[in-house]
Amino acid sequence: MKKTILLIAGALAGVSASALAKEGGDQSTNGAESWAAGALPPPGNYFLNYAGYWSGDLRNASGNKVDFGNGKRATLNATYDALRWVHVTDSKLLGADYAFHVIVPVVNLSISHPAFGGRDSKLGVGDIVIDPLVLGWHRGDLHTTFGLDIFVPTGSYDKSDPRVSIGSNYWSFEPVLAFSWLPASGWEASAKFMYNIKTKNDDTDYQSGDELHVDWLVGRTLGSWGFGVAGYYLKQTTDDKVDGSRIAAVPDVWSAGRRGQVFAYGPSIKYTTAGHVALIGQWAHETSVENRFGGDKFLFKAIVPF
Repeated sequence: MKKTILLIAGALAGVSASALAKEGGDQSTNGAESWAAGALPPPGNYFLNYAGYWSGDLRNASGNKVDFGNGKRATLNATYDALRWVHVTDSKLLGADYAFHVIVPVVNLSISHPAFGGRDSKLGVGDIVIDPLVLGWHRGDLHTTFGLDIFVPTGSYDKSDPRVSIGSNYWSFEPVLAFSWLPASGWEASAKFMYNIKTKNDDTDYQSGDELHVDWLVGRTLGSWGFGVAGYYLKQTTDDKVDGSRIAAVPDVWSAGRRGQVFAYGPSIKYTTAGHVALIGQWAHETSVENRFGGDKFLFKAIVPF
């Protein structure tokens, strides 16, 4: 089966784990899609499981760790497991295969922040993701997928303490466009472009800025194994606002508007079983971090066709 059903890539949504950064945080887990990210598989049902761990320190606009005095810093540790079901139909729309999917994430978030009295944690279901419109085109070696992910504010939220908030408390809408070049040589180049548009948090009157983020991979498949370099890039494109006004700068903590950014890279390895189950493991080291938590992320992904 070609590329093991094109690795059942599903360039649909990343894994929701919203409160992993600042107010609202990252709703998609950056780097969740890599191998064959732009290739929608043939009609059928697919189960994907994403298990990961992310740890990092809060960094300012210069990329330095924020010091709250006496060497005290804000740190984050998050363990997550997301369950995803994808159904690819037999129907065609605009010449593309039509599909839809849903993601249910479970997050164990632990944050230590001097301004909130130290460390606290929360375990529970995060913001669920639905996508009723996924379209996949196949033109020779080039595969393209479009989707519109909707983030539903189902995760628990406490406006007075971000350490125990694993939900964003607002809706978000994320158009997705992904590409995969999969020639017969086994080489591959894949990228998934996402633009996260956030609504306002009515409990705090806080409006998190929109973000462009991209998952990417360059690699090669040799038999059952694949070896590559994967990562992600995120750039916030609009300011964070509260009560309609841009967030003011706090020296050595964040810049005005608190626009975040990060670039990450690291190795990615995949193995495909005789039953066409794809297993992927990767590590991403975050660099060029500004106005957000940054560190290292580990991901294990299983793709199971039914």
